[in-house]
Amino acid sequence: MDINLARTFLMVAETGSFIDAARKMNITQSTVSGRIKGLEDMLGRPLFQRSKSGAELTNAGEQFQKHALALVRVWQHAQLEVGLSDQHRDHLSVGAPVALWDGFLIKWIAWMRSNIPDIAVSAFQGISAVMTQRLIEGTLDLAVMYRPLQPPGHMIEHLFDEEFVLVTSAKAPSRWASGDYVFIDWGPDFQQDHAIAFPELTNPGLNLDIGPISLDYVLTNECAGYFPLRMVKTLVARNRLRIPKRARKFVYPVYMVYPEARDEEAYEPIINGLRREAARYA
Repeated sequence: MDINLARTFLMVAETGSFIDAARKMNITQSTVSGRIKGLEDMLGRPLFQRSKSGAELTNAGEQFQKHALALVRVWQHAQLEVGLSDQHRDHLSVGAPVALWDGFLIKWIAWMRSNIPDIAVSAFQGISAVMTQRLIEGTLDLAVMYRPLQPPGHMIEHLFDEEFVLVTSAKAPSRWASGDYVFIDWGPDFQQDHAIAFPELTNPGLNLDIGPISLDYVLTNECAGYFPLRMVKTLVARNRLRIPKRARKFVYPVYMVYPEARDEEAYEPIINGLRREAARYA
């Protein structure tokens, strides 16, 4: 299928308008209409419900949307790998939640660049559901996740257990107050576990979905929040942060996920390097 058909479909879905899609893509409205008509003929189903107010996805359109996204990602991945082939022996696309990049995986990337420089690396951060889909698509070669589902055709290997602890920058040794609490959003699993453990803190005054950068806020304002222990361990040792007594902890096993069918010679040095880096936290 012409990849432009998928891109045009996604633009109409995003804008809700054939006219706006044409404007954003710098093509005529008739071209947009022709592409969508051709796509609908290929699939045998209408993808949009047209009206004077715009275009809305039909049930078939909603089903096709995820496949259109996958088609575009696969094509972009192919373009990237072909473009890198002149300068690098291979290309590794790796994904992980933002918390695991800070300190841990970024050091592994530095090791990769020093020890296997002829392999180009693309790093991606996202939630487990998205990374699982990309592993299945083949646009992700390796993922490091908390509590992963096992994608078909992939291996799962435990690396270490990540401990999330409550830390506070308040100077007074008294018990932290809920009014000074900041919710740091570490993803769907943490959201769910946190809501069960602290139902009274489901609507905090401040919610930060900016990962490790949230630490800057906690350090410069007297407040409390949850962070991976490896991220704050040094700051606790230096008394810049405290871990309140009897505070609840959350533990998440960390796994790497990679294809069962793989080039052993190419993958083993990469995986062994990741195992060595993970051993620091085991």
